[in-house]
Amino acid sequence: MSGDEEPDRLIKLDEVKRRVGLGKSMIYRLIQEGRFPAPYKVSSFASRWSDREVIAWIDDVKDGFEGKRRKF
Repeated sequence: MSGDEEPDRLIKLDEVKRRVGLGKSMIYRLIQEGRFPAPYKVSSFASRWSDREVIAWIDDVKDGFEGKRRKF
């Protein structure tokens, strides 16, 4: 890990929903389809997502499904 790289954080579903703009049902549907990162089970009652994996997913969506980055 390079010196300026921040460590990965585990984030709650509420933060994931806020960041990606999708609801719980859609997030879990995408996970089942293999199109969204699955959460890590941190206890029998709690799941958390990797901050880095969510950021990477957002970047992939921005690139578009055809792999073409949208022009701003």
